[in-house]
Amino acid sequence: MNKSLDPRVNRLNIPDGELVPKVPLDQFGTFEVFVQAKEGKEYRHEGIVHAPNREMAFLFAKEQFSRRNTCVGLFVVETRNIFVTGFTEDKDSIYNHISDEYPEDGFTEQYEVFHLNKRGKQHDHIGSVPAKNHQHALALAKPEFVDGPPVYNVWVVKTSDILFTEEEDKILWDTLHEKKFRDAADYKAADKIKAFKERQQS
Repeated sequence: MNKSLDPRVNRLNIPDGELVPKVPLDQFGTFEVFVQAKEGKEYRHEGIVHAPNREMAFLFAKEQFSRRNTCVGLFVVETRNIFVTGFTEDKDSIYNHISDEYPEDGFTEQYEVFHLNKRGKQHDHIGSVPAKNHQHALALAKPEFVDGPPVYNVWVVKTSDILFTEEEDKILWDTLHEKKFRDAADYKAADKIKAFKERQQS
């Protein structure tokens, strides 16, 4: 039996010999989650979930990302379906490095474009363009969405690869505004600590 410094590992009674390598793709893939906090606001990337398919990813995303914060909608897309550009720094926008030339293959369909406007923050949905492929979408986004501070990174996703919130799904979040217990501010911890200290000093 393989010995370990961790007694929990020893209790597993792992046999000696070579460990059998895992079968490729035997684990759940990752899906990126985008959340719309309020009506009229753009969708923002919030994180990832591991799931066997888009429907389960949507369910996991709802449980993970709409319990504590307000939410009126979300969508999920498999990570491998996102086309990602390189990164830039300071005042250098990534669009300065995007070529106006692109492959001509493919047929026209809609693509969603996401911008990273500040390092360390999340990507925001900026708009949609009709394009033949991801590179074509980037070339079209260059004149369409470059107006303001530099963009450090761009994600491009084919709209058909996304599982969106349906109108009938929005009932899921109708009661969120009533659940004040989700917000730390509702517990008024600072006021309680202050009152406790005042009692201690009196």
